[in-house]
Amino acid sequence: MTDTRRRVKVYTLNEDRQWDDRGTGHVTSGYVERLKGMSLLVRAESDGSLLLESKINPNTAYQKQQDTLIVWSEAENYDLALSFQEKAGCDEIWEKICQVQGKDPSVDITQDLVDESEEERFDDMSSPGLELPSCELSRLEEIAELVASSLPSPLRREKLALALENEGYIKKLLELFHVCEDLENIEGLHHLYEIIKGIFLLNRTALFEVMFSEECIMDVIGCLEYDPSLSQPRKHREFLTKTAKFKEVIPISDPELKQKIHQTYRVQYIQDMVLPTPSVFEENMLSTLHSFIFFNKVEIVGMLQEDEKFLTDLFAQLTDEATDEEKRQELVNFLKEFCAFSQTLQPQNRDAFFKTLSSMGILPALEVILGMDDAQVRSAATDIFSYLVEYNPSMVREFVMQEAQQNDDDILLINLIIEHMICDTDPELGGAVQLMGLLRTLVDPENMLATANKTEKTEFLGFFYKHCMHVLTAPLLANTTEEKPSKDDFQTAQLLALVLELLTFCVEHHTYHIKNYIINKDILRRVLVLMASKHAFLALCALRFKRKIIGLKDEFYNRYIMKSFLFEPVVKAFLNNGSRYNLMNSAIIEMFEFIRVEDIKSLTAHVIENYWKALEDVDYVQTFKGLKLRFEQQRERQDNPKLDSMRSILRNHRYRRDARTLEDEEEMWFNTDDEDMEDGEAVVPPSDKTKNDEDIMEPISKFMERKKLKETEEKEVLLKTNLSGRQSPSFKLSLSSGTKTNLTSQSSATNLPGSPGSPGSPGSPGSPGSVSKSTSQTAAITTKGGLVGLVDYPDDDEEDDEDEDKEETLPLSKKAKLES
Repeated sequence: MTDTRRRVKVYTLNEDRQWDDRGTGHVTSGYVERLKGMSLLVRAESDGSLLLESKINPNTAYQKQQDTLIVWSEAENYDLALSFQEKAGCDEIWEKICQVQGKDPSVDITQDLVDESEEERFDDMSSPGLELPSCELSRLEEIAELVASSLPSPLRREKLALALENEGYIKKLLELFHVCEDLENIEGLHHLYEIIKGIFLLNRTALFEVMFSEECIMDVIGCLEYDPSLSQPRKHREFLTKTAKFKEVIPISDPELKQKIHQTYRVQYIQDMVLPTPSVFEENMLSTLHSFIFFNKVEIVGMLQEDEKFLTDLFAQLTDEATDEEKRQELVNFLKEFCAFSQTLQPQNRDAFFKTLSSMGILPALEVILGMDDAQVRSAATDIFSYLVEYNPSMVREFVMQEAQQNDDDILLINLIIEHMICDTDPELGGAVQLMGLLRTLVDPENMLATANKTEKTEFLGFFYKHCMHVLTAPLLANTTEEKPSKDDFQTAQLLALVLELLTFCVEHHTYHIKNYIINKDILRRVLVLMASKHAFLALCALRFKRKIIGLKDEFYNRYIMKSFLFEPVVKAFLNNGSRYNLMNSAIIEMFEFIRVEDIKSLTAHVIENYWKALEDVDYVQTFKGLKLRFEQQRERQDNPKLDSMRSILRNHRYRRDARTLEDEEEMWFNTDDEDMEDGEAVVPPSDKTKNDEDIMEPISKFMERKKLKETEEKEVLLKTNLSGRQSPSFKLSLSSGTKTNLTSQSSATNLPGSPGSPGSPGSPGSPGSVSKSTSQTAAITTKGGLVGLVDYPDDDEEDDEDEDKEETLPLSKKAKLES
């Protein structure tokens, strides 16, 4: 695998007609049993995995381009390319392909065989080549018709291309172009346009190399100026020679490199501006043109990267204070385009490219550029910085942390980025949005590295919160010194929304760093000032920030919120919004609903104790009444901890509704004998073993005894019910109303659990999650505005008279405790 002759890059053509790099490996050819034929195999040099396994099909057209490329189509709209490191390796594989297809290796394309008519096949066999008309002015129309008629047939296209190559026909056509221009022969020029456009559609690399040569390319562009559908010819040559200027910001000593740059620019211009839109053509007609440009760019980047003197001079002039502003702008624009070209490189080469730029000092150079007043230069520098951050954020983080040891906070690179975000003069803040995205990438722990010796997350976040966070929050703190934002124009609101978006990201992904900063700097109180903004999107950003904090359910945050009464701005905004049903209304209700559903006790008590009077009349949702109920249940548990303990026992062991919870604890309940239950040691802590507790435990013991006796009967009833196709009824909520919060009990003598009308009992092994529609006892908790919560505690099954008599003799107070 060390043979560099067989080292290749594998490319595929995507839907946007761009080449995607699939990896680097070594290519071999051999017989593959599964594919039943000779195949090309490429194994990755990194791990030996199979990058490509392609059978050499006798009917597939393979093209050899630029001595080191082999291109072919596996299927419709699926093109592949192998780019060889050395010409010798490309020749070896090309010979293997031609051997399989029975072709002469001297050709650059194997014949493209498709379904043809019998007549065409006969014509092809009877005439080995295509005879072109003599290249004369009087026969231009005939030549144009021949080219147009050959395009639909792959066989004829191949013959035409070979004829054009062998006879040097393109140069003869371009000589006629000069004659027609001199004679102002518009008809002849129109024919030449059709001929040259048709030659492009032949999709042949060998023809492109002739057409794009230094001596021919401007004449080819000239032919394409005379589109018959236009009343006046275009002036493409005038633009390329007079308007478009090649600026050699650093002298390029290599003439081959300089010629390649000129060629690539002009071919790109032909593709983008001269030729009609690709939708006019057949699918894949210009794939070779795309490939030509792509591989030219790869070659240019490689040649520039190897020229150490060129790059050294580039960065020296960029950072030299004596360099004038116009020259520096040209240097920055060149570096930006250089980085853009690098995106065509495969990952390994791109890695080497950015390492080269880093070693040359690109980050210190960018720091100098970003400190300048020229907005255009700063914009180009921002684009370059984005390439670096997207490629390797760790490299940027390492640089700024080293820089902090030598420079003041004001001139740190990352602080310059934050300042440019804050000071963006664009009314739509386009640059600020881009910079915020880069900052977000830099502070994202997901792309931070962790090694045995150090943790990048700990080091960088410590640096960021010490040296940079105060710069980011400066506009927020400056604008929230009063009860309302001091500046509330649209651009300021947009900027503060960006800052809040980044802070919200930090709350979600950072731990104690952001928590300490928010609590110590009282950031949340300042953010909630923005709830009074006239811009709804900014008020919602502030609310989202608080919602993210509450969503963490962190008691440090909760105590901070309660101590500073930070629900007050939210409640004010809710009341000021009135009865309008909008995003603000829904977002605030959702936040309180989260507190209720998650049962955040400290915040529930704080809200009810301080803001209940303001919220008690809100009855179109049950959120606030539900919060009040939560609060009262908490108070009830605090006042009567024994009752709360009993409820917990009943809830956890008698009436679990989820079948998955019937595990060890519930098995203990069902398998414990009477003596164990009477001791009560498995349920009640030793410190609570008092006479009253034993009295309370007695009926529970009896209940479990009766439950055990009825277990067999219940299973039989459940089995009958299931066989009859009936489903176990589920808990049902019914609305009730009253003037006070109360706990009531209702009894029913019909369909008792365990009876034929009630298939099973809650908590029983056969039906852990079911309860009868009409239970013998329903505990309903009601409030002033209607039912808010409901807990069902079904009574015992129908038992023998002796047990019922014993329960009837219980004191009323004990029964109430049990039934609650």
